[in-house]
Amino acid sequence: MKTPRQWRTPRRFALLDADLRSRQRHGVRRCCAALFRGPFLICFSVIALASAAFAADKKVVLIAGRPSHGPGDHEFRAGSLLLQRCLNGVPGITSVVYSNGWPDEATAFDGAAAVFIYADGGAGHPAIRPERLKLLGELMSKGVGLGLAHYAVEVPKDKGGPEFLDWTGGYFEAFWSVNPHWDADFTTLPDHPITRGVKPFKIRDEWYYHMRFREGMKGVTPILTAVPPDQTRGQEGDRKSHGGNPDVFARKGMPEHVMWVTERPDGGRGFGFTGGHYHRNWGDENFRRAILNALLWIAKADVPASGVESKVSTEDLKANLDVKKK
Repeated sequence: MKTPRQWRTPRRFALLDADLRSRQRHGVRRCCAALFRGPFLICFSVIALASAAFAADKKVVLIAGRPSHGPGDHEFRAGSLLLQRCLNGVPGITSVVYSNGWPDEATAFDGAAAVFIYADGGAGHPAIRPERLKLLGELMSKGVGLGLAHYAVEVPKDKGGPEFLDWTGGYFEAFWSVNPHWDADFTTLPDHPITRGVKPFKIRDEWYYHMRFREGMKGVTPILTAVPPDQTRGQEGDRKSHGGNPDVFARKGMPEHVMWVTERPDGGRGFGFTGGHYHRNWGDENFRRAILNALLWIAKADVPASGVESKVSTEDLKANLDVKKK
C-alpha cells in the first residue's frame, strides 16, 4: 500500500508567500519606527522651538545707583524699575534691576545682551573700580551693549574715560564738559532705530553737553541735539570743573549733542544720554521712548517700526521713590 503523499505548497505559491511575509515584516518595522519616531520628533520639535524662543530673549541688566540728591531728582531705582516695567511688555526681552549700585551677585551679568547704568558718576561711579572695568571690558569684547544715563556718563579722565570713549563713543570730562539745567528743544531727529516713534519734543532737564567724543566723532552718531542758551556755558573766563572753560565758550550758539550712539568694531553697541535728572521726565512719552528704543538697540533686538509702546501714569511715577530728606 502506498504511503500517502505529503502535502506541499507549490513552488510558485511558496515564493509569493515568502515575499508577502517579507513585506509584512518590513511593514511592521516601518509602522513601529513611525510610531516611535512620531512622538520623538514632536517632542524634539517642541524642545527645539522652546529653546529657540528662550535663546531669542535678550537680557538687559539695569544698574540703579544709590539714593542721591533731593526728592524727585536722581531717582535711579524708581527710574530703572519704571523702565523695566515698560520693557516687560516687549516680546523677546527680559530685564533685571540691581539697586544701590554694582550688583553683588557673581552671576548678575550671565547671558546679558546689554548693560544700562543709571547712577551717580565722577569719582564715585560704580563701574570704575579696576575689577569692574575689567569685567565690563570682557563683556564688551563679547559684543554686549552698554548704555549710560545722566550722571553715569561722567567718569574721571584717567579712570574710565578711555574705556567709556571706546565703549560708548563719548563721556563727560571735567574741565571740558558742562552740566547746566535748561530747556532742550529737539526740533529735528535723525533717521535711526532709536528715533522710531519719537517726535520732536522740548523738555527741561540737567542736560550735560560738550562731551568728550572720539576724535572727529569717528563712529559716533548723534541722536538728540539742541542749541543751549549761551548762559548755560558758565561764567566766561572762570575755568571750573563743570563749566566756564574757554573750549565750551568757543561754541556759543552752536548745537550740542546730549544723546549719541556708537557701533564698536567688536560688534557691540553703546549709547550715552545726559538727561534723567528729573524723575518726572520719564512721564514724557518721547523722552521715555528714546531710552526704551536705545535699550533694545544696544541689546541687538529689533526696534518696532513705531518704537516701544508704553504707558506711564502719575501713580506709576510715584512708585518706588527713594526715601529722602526734603
